[in-house]
Amino acid sequence: MFEQISNSPLFPWVVLPLLIFTARIIDVSLGTLRIIFISRDKRFLAPLMGFFEVLIWLLAISQIFKNLANPLCYIAYAAGFAGGNFVGMAIENRLAIGMQVVRVIAKSGTEEMISKLKARGYGLTVLEGEGAVGPVKVIFTIIKRKDLPELVAIIQAINPKAFYTVEDVRRAKKGVYPLAPPSGRLGILGRMLMVRKGK
Repeated sequence: MFEQISNSPLFPWVVLPLLIFTARIIDVSLGTLRIIFISRDKRFLAPLMGFFEVLIWLLAISQIFKNLANPLCYIAYAAGFAGGNFVGMAIENRLAIGMQVVRVIAKSGTEEMISKLKARGYGLTVLEGEGAVGPVKVIFTIIKRKDLPELVAIIQAINPKAFYTVEDVRRAKKGVYPLAPPSGRLGILGRMLMVRKGK
C-alpha cells in the first residue's frame, strides 16, 4: 500500500510536502513547549519534549535532503515552522502553566474587591499608597495562570478604572490559592502538568 502511494506521481508534489508540513508543525510546537517548560522549571517534561522534537525534525530534514529538487518541500518546511510556532503558543495558552503576580492599584472599590477576592480563596497583601491624584490601595496577589481571567473579571466588575499589572513568576512557595474544582477527567499527563498547589 505504501509503495503504491510513494510511487504515485502525486507523492512528491502533494503527499510529501503535506507530511513535511505536518512534521514541522509537530516538532516546532514541541520546541515551543520545551522552552516554556524550561522557563517554568519543568525538569522532566522539557527533556522529553526535546527528544521527540529532534526525532521528528530529523525525519523531516532527511526528506528535504532526499528531495532537493522539489521546491514544494522547502515551502512546506517553512510553512510548518511558522504554523508550529502558532500551534505551540496556542497549546501553551490552553495549558496555562505557571504562576503570575497581579498588582492592583485603585482609589475606590478596594474594600469590596479585597472582600470578594478573599471569599474566592485568593491570598492578598494590601498596602496603603499615594498616587498622582491622592491616596490609593495597592493589592498584591500570586495566582495560577488559569485563574487570571476570573481575577480580571472581578477587578473590572468592581472598578473598571483600576490599574493592574500582571507578571510571570518563576517559582512561588507557601502561597494561598483558590481550591481547584475536583475533576476526574485529568489523565496522567494532565496531573504531571499541574502546578503544585500552595500550602
